[in-house]
Amino acid sequence: MRTALTDLVGVRHPIVQTGMGWVAGPRLVTATARAGALGILASATMTPEQLRSAVREVRLRTEAPFGVNLRADAGDARERVRIIVEEGVRVASFALAPSRELVAELKDAGVVVVPSVGARRHAEKVAAWGADAVIVQGGEGGGHTGDVATTVLLPQVVDAVDIPVVAAGGFHDGRGLVAALAFGAAGVAMGTRFLLTSDSTVPDAVKARYLAATAKDITLTRAVDGLPHRMLRTEMVAELEGGAGRLRALYGAVRRASRFRRLSGLSWPGMVRDGLAMRHGKELSWSQVLLAANTPMLLRAAMVEGRTDLGIMASGQVAALIEDLPSVAGLVERVMADAEGTCAALRAMPRPPLEDRAARSSPDLGLGTTPATSSPSGA
Repeated sequence: MRTALTDLVGVRHPIVQTGMGWVAGPRLVTATARAGALGILASATMTPEQLRSAVREVRLRTEAPFGVNLRADAGDARERVRIIVEEGVRVASFALAPSRELVAELKDAGVVVVPSVGARRHAEKVAAWGADAVIVQGGEGGGHTGDVATTVLLPQVVDAVDIPVVAAGGFHDGRGLVAALAFGAAGVAMGTRFLLTSDSTVPDAVKARYLAATAKDITLTRAVDGLPHRMLRTEMVAELEGGAGRLRALYGAVRRASRFRRLSGLSWPGMVRDGLAMRHGKELSWSQVLLAANTPMLLRAAMVEGRTDLGIMASGQVAALIEDLPSVAGLVERVMADAEGTCAALRAMPRPPLEDRAARSSPDLGLGTTPATSSPSGA
């Protein structure tokens, strides 16, 4: 299936595996690239040295294109851009809108720039700066997200910009891909669906928690870090939402912040600066600032250590529809087969004669005149 996305980044299928912290490592990205989709490494939970090593590991395993996701507000964002350029990475994606300068630097080096956005105005801004495409995430998506549904946001952005638009938030199968294409998108991006594959390194107990989730088990909360965050409703989230455990949360935030500081090499002032940068103008408590700064450690507790009781589990609403753990290759093959089958079924749907369709498109509204129907030769 050829679209503007496949032409732009050089993949076979218009599917993107998003850059999920602690999840989108070399193993998952390699599997995605080999399957013909676009895999994206999550660099926010890596040191610069680890990022360079991860890029080289993927390169050793496949010659297919892949990308790296960056946090635009990170203090070392420019250093990570330099690594992407030096290592010849095909695509740079951004969790937040990048600066004009970062876009220019990447494009000058021939890197395809694909920011993620959650509003039409953000898409218009990065398009004006020269972004090659945008990933548009509706409110159904996991992690930090907005409150506008994909079916409303996607057509707004498609109509507003002249670059390829990739739809994210609520996609897991071929039917969704076809629906996104019908809206004008050039492909879909999926996070939760790729997390729930056999190639994902997420612990089995955590995957089981996702598979057991119903729609009611997936919540959008501000209780963790003051920002809208879609995740599974765990005991920890329930306590924070209910106002209980605030002191425990503050203590845990400080403890995890200390650990993340050692792992990441950040200083305390650097961590606080990152936490404040994530406020986006919101009024947050110091507990929330610290939680925002070390959200990666809250994710790590679940996604790496398997601690569903202490960690957080970002999740799109689509988790309620997922029931199995296919390989990435099997997933991509299934999505594309479903898409082809859906298209074939649509083409096979009975259609009324042309005269009937013309009459239906110009109904008599009872205003005293009868609309003329188009003749076949004039259609």
